[in-house]
Amino acid sequence: MEIQLKTKNPKQIKAAEYWLDNETEELLYGGAKGGGKSFLGCSLIFGDALIYPETHYFVARGELIDLRKFTIPSIEEVFQKWKLNIGEYASFNGQDNCYTLYNKSKVFLIACKVIPSDPMFERFGSMQMTRGWIEEAGEVAEAAKANLWLSVGRWKNDIYGLKKKLLITANPKKGWMKREFVDLWKQNLLPKNRKFVQAFATDNKYLPDDYVASLRNEKDKVRRQRLWQGSWDYDEDQDSLISYDALSDAFSNAITKDGKKYLIIDVARLGKDTTTFNYWDGLELTKIEIFEKQDTQKTIQMAKDRAATERIPYSNIMIDEDGIGGAVVDGMWGVRGFVANSSPIPTATEIRAKQIKVENSFIPKANFANLKSQCAWKVAELINEHKIAFAVPEYREKIIEELTALLRQKDVDNDRKLQIKPKDEVKEELGKSPDIGDPIIYRAWFELQKEASSDNPEREAVISLQKIRFAANREKLKSYSNR
Repeated sequence: MEIQLKTKNPKQIKAAEYWLDNETEELLYGGAKGGGKSFLGCSLIFGDALIYPETHYFVARGELIDLRKFTIPSIEEVFQKWKLNIGEYASFNGQDNCYTLYNKSKVFLIACKVIPSDPMFERFGSMQMTRGWIEEAGEVAEAAKANLWLSVGRWKNDIYGLKKKLLITANPKKGWMKREFVDLWKQNLLPKNRKFVQAFATDNKYLPDDYVASLRNEKDKVRRQRLWQGSWDYDEDQDSLISYDALSDAFSNAITKDGKKYLIIDVARLGKDTTTFNYWDGLELTKIEIFEKQDTQKTIQMAKDRAATERIPYSNIMIDEDGIGGAVVDGMWGVRGFVANSSPIPTATEIRAKQIKVENSFIPKANFANLKSQCAWKVAELINEHKIAFAVPEYREKIIEELTALLRQKDVDNDRKLQIKPKDEVKEELGKSPDIGDPIIYRAWFELQKEASSDNPEREAVISLQKIRFAANREKLKSYSNR
């Protein structure tokens, strides 16, 4: 049996050298699409498993279904390259999601999604693995990576003299990979135990010409920068309402809290959707609870219990009223109900203008298609101005992913009312409902209500009213002069 990395790709060869040395512990192999990431990972993990009997490895990704759909075929391709009948050397247990090799080595397929009972992924840190691989690491939270790292180097490494190794493969994505590897690599500050290999489609001599051409001619600017140019410093989307850096800073912002507590609840509807409880102290998100397959009565009781325990008044509880969430609102008299497509909240200027009976033609109104869009713009403003904080590091990657998808303007170039992208488009992009991001947007309702309060008008509103009065009086003078 001959186990070799059968490739002409110089970047894969370089990565294999790092895998075999006694210095490298963490290796990020990333860049453009088509750089041979999956083939490399399968070759290194299963190559080790075949060479060293009774050793243990993992292949981790966001969703198990993606490992089955995309990674397993790559595993079979590698065995074909080795001219080995996979059935003779490895058997797959679909129940345990584990390959057991003829020499008693094991390779586990692991899903890295957040589960309510273990939001910090501590279940991974207790595993005992020889080495591991995180596939499509852009789908994996930083906390998951940290605990997967703790699991390697703990199973027969000493017997074979094997250095603990973690392979990370991904297309460019801003987040922990860029921060921990790419940015330091550019500055020649990457620690010796970490390596970064930037791979491009042009490095992979096995790719069809039409595939390469499709990447080169990608119309979307950001996708072309990421998937063809392999850029980790890709431009912000034109339609994005937030700066990525500002969103990232929200996890370290130090803000002054007003002592008022809020609870925002997104109620699950169908399928994979989850019921999410977001707890706030002022504008700081302090805790998130996620519940799967929970009926409305249980949600009502839990909300009542949490409100009592956390001392949150019902008037500071917001519940998504669309769909079955309406039943939860009905079961808790005094809470707020959020209806996404309802009318925007009037501005303080609009309210004051009505009070002084300024003609309607002079009243500046909230220029939003619906309430959710208005709240989205407000959240984006709070993020960009560093006035909001997310004290939930375990959900960092999820929040960044979902808010990046949610806080995007529909039809940037038109002059109609401001509107975010429809939820159906967001769900299609994410592959799931944004159950964590949506409640963050709903939180802005309370801030908009403060601004609109006729008892506490903002200074800008007062100035605007002075201008309105002036314009109204000027028009009246014109009408008199024309008589």
